[in-house]
Amino acid sequence: MKNVAILGSTGSIGTQTLDVIRHNENLALTAISAGSNITLLEEQIREFHPKLAAVWSKSNAEALRLAIADVEPACKVVFGMEGLLEVASVEGSDILITAVVGMIGIKPTIAAINAGKDIGLANKETLVTAGHIIMPLAREKGVAILPVDSEHSAIFQCLNGEKDNAIHKILLTASGGPFRGMTKGELEMVTLEMALNHPNWSMGRKITIDSATMVNKGLEVIEAKWLFDVEASQIEVVVQPQSIIHSMVEFEDGAVMAQLGTPDMRLPIQYALYYPERVYLDGKRLDFSSLTELTFQKPDMDTFLGLKYAYEAVQTGGSMPTVLNAANELAVSKFLNKKIRFLEIYEMIRMCMDRHQLIENPTVEDILETERWVYETIESRWMS
Repeated sequence: MKNVAILGSTGSIGTQTLDVIRHNENLALTAISAGSNITLLEEQIREFHPKLAAVWSKSNAEALRLAIADVEPACKVVFGMEGLLEVASVEGSDILITAVVGMIGIKPTIAAINAGKDIGLANKETLVTAGHIIMPLAREKGVAILPVDSEHSAIFQCLNGEKDNAIHKILLTASGGPFRGMTKGELEMVTLEMALNHPNWSMGRKITIDSATMVNKGLEVIEAKWLFDVEASQIEVVVQPQSIIHSMVEFEDGAVMAQLGTPDMRLPIQYALYYPERVYLDGKRLDFSSLTELTFQKPDMDTFLGLKYAYEAVQTGGSMPTVLNAANELAVSKFLNKKIRFLEIYEMIRMCMDRHQLIENPTVEDILETERWVYETIESRWMS
């Protein structure tokens, strides 16, 4: 039996992780957290019977305690960052799935590593901003960092059995999002509803917007650098519109290995939970007889500036990836609330990157202070 804890159980990755647990008798849920959706969280507690649950606010914690008062065995309810840290390091769990969105995942991930938990990493912001802290700590503690993102899981799978063979290049695939092929002029007319209409994947709202701007792919470039110990110059983004090839690895001899599959996030989730084993997963399979084409394109980084800015941030290093990530988080939040236009997301990121005083080797406190600086900078100069 493998015991699983989840940070962010009511989001897209969290609910799909629970679906994997639901269909596998040798997986059990030990602890769970959500932000504010206590209605769905209550349903999850009643179905999976974790011993610990966390929410962000004290008032939601009190409401949840009342709602599940009749549940047996009892589930302890905690709240705030302390609550997330308790879920991350809970006794008896074997692996923590970090499915929260944003830099809120950094401290709980560190707590879980210090407690000896393997990490199923879906919270890319943790490595984007603190990869220089997370990866050495994981090696020191003997903890596995198992990627849950489709693309990074694909790379991880391609590298199995290739421990002593050097990577020449990582080919990180992208769908291109809903606006692939559009010009800057056409992007001026983009609405929120258009941006949320991803052609291939069903994801949370924030990540769907990140896909539309290609910031998401940029963050994945930075994440891949830390996960696979390569330079950013060794990571090439390739647009693969059908989302069949999830990513590829080119080795020094020119051989390229690819991982293919239907767009189903349960596959990388289940792979992380069972690694190094593979177990049966129901769902649609690739039918090569009906697969008429696989096409590839170069990303348009002059139009989709999110990817261009991410390469600049990772090559600058230090605290710059945190600036990119934090500015994007606030900008996307404003776009989701219809306070800014689509292209203003790029403008906010650019302004913050231009104004930032670089910190060469930021601590966790420096990272969180940089996030606060970014938010204050945007709010003081962008009064929408």
